[in-house]
Amino acid sequence: TPRVELAGMLEPAYDVAGDSFDYALNGDVLHVAMVDAMGHGLDAATMATVVIGAYRHARRISVGLSEIYAFMDRAVAEQFGPDHFVTAQMMRLNTATGRLQWVNAGHPAPLLIRGHRVVRRLQGPTTLPVGFGGHEPRISEVALTPGDRIMCFTDGLIEERDVGGEEFGEEQLIGWVNRLEPTAQQMRTVARSLSHTLQRARGGITTDDATLLLIEWRGSPTDHLAFPE
Repeated sequence: TPRVELAGMLEPAYDVAGDSFDYALNGDVLHVAMVDAMGHGLDAATMATVVIGAYRHARRISVGLSEIYAFMDRAVAEQFGPDHFVTAQMMRLNTATGRLQWVNAGHPAPLLIRGHRVVRRLQGPTTLPVGFGGHEPRISEVALTPGDRIMCFTDGLIEERDVGGEEFGEEQLIGWVNRLEPTAQQMRTVARSLSHTLQRARGGITTDDATLLLIEWRGSPTDHLAFPE
């Protein structure tokens, strides 16, 4: 849309796996969730489906991010028992003002990209993964400026080993983001190029689900005039 753009990639894209993301634009508010269910295969996919279903239900009845976490937490506890969990990250972006709020339940901190470089990790209070009955999460908040991008990702993207046997790591991820950002302006191009580049750097190996999601706030309609197509 004129105010916001979103692009994501999931690996492996054609296998049954436990990573998932969901988004919806309701009026001025962009709702985003990313989840990573424990384990692999059908069990993980089933948990991810239940959690996304609970998220969508809570989102549609217009409760806050803390209440959304509680809905998802109860769904996992009731359906799968105490030994199962899902890490999750839920966000709300006011596309009119650039106000971003999020709750982190066990995910790596999102990255803030400004001027085509990662400028900071969006660190904030974390709560227990969904299903563990954590305390009511604290909501983090940041004010975006037009052109800012947020990158969310699951741990499979950084915990994989590269071709030398070392853990890929967050610093290497940030380095690749900084190299790719200035050359690929469109969000979907950045997401696709980054996913393929990271896969090559890992020697084509993906032993865990690896997901990335990019969100760009383009500003209000007046701000948008400064960003030609």
